Amino acid sequence: MNMMSETAVEKALDQKMTEMKYKMIGKDVSVYYGEKRALFDVNLNVREHTVTALIGPSGCGKSTFLRCLNRMNDTIDSCRVTGKITLDEMDIYDPDIDVVELRARVGMVFQKPNPFPKSIYENIAYGPRIHGLARSKADLDQVVETSLQKAGLWNEVKDRLQESGTGLSGGQQQRLCIARAVAVSPEVILMDEPCSALDPIATAKVEELIHELRANFTIVIVTHSMQQAARVSQRTAMFHLGLLVEENDTDKMFTNPDDQRTQDYIMGRFG
Repeated sequence: MNMMSETAVEKALDQKMTEMKYKMIGKDVSVYYGEKRALFDVNLNVREHTVTALIGPSGCGKSTFLRCLNRMNDTIDSCRVTGKITLDEMDIYDPDIDVVELRARVGMVFQKPNPFPKSIYENIAYGPRIHGLARSKADLDQVVETSLQKAGLWNEVKDRLQESGTGLSGGQQQRLCIARAVAVSPEVILMDEPCSALDPIATAKVEELIHELRANFTIVIVTHSMQQAARVSQRTAMFHLGLLVEENDTDKMFTNPDDQRTQDYIMGRFG
């Protein structure tokens, strides 16, 4: 029975993919750090309810592009972004855009788990409280429980909600950070090498979680692991030296890429 329901979910998600609704669109995106140019006219569309993996060797621009999608590059004084990025046709670099609100809609999970030095409960409750998403303590309790359930962590921490989030294992801390991102009901979740600091068991749990989350969220993940990109994504984009080399269905990228550089990277010839 479970097998049938999982197949039904897969079919529904694949149907959504074939409709090709773009959640975010990047057009001619370039990034400069002072005089140094880190990205060159990147055109990349992010499909709704899809996991898009950004791959490529270190320093190729994949994390730089990811940070453009919720304006995290704004925090770097020397950084300048040109081109256009839209979220549901809204220009996210419009001067009138509320960046705090944008980052609630486009959440982020970082490479190293970074829970707040607060209780597990407060790690989740903080965002909904400051964004006014919960009207009462009961509402907040529900948001905390639902977010932890979505992150596959509720059963492990439900009796420890007042303990510090920093006391959890590395894998649990990363799922707590995912729960924290989910708590403000984002539409897109960005993940910057979310498993690079985790052991194989914790990595498998996070990958399983990514698979489940795409039913409700659009996910963009930077990963240095070819195997991970193949396992979790439906679309893959290959970056090299600040250029978007190609982007396609993950299966095609890993079996029959259009560009020799992609083939060489996947085969381990550089990187």
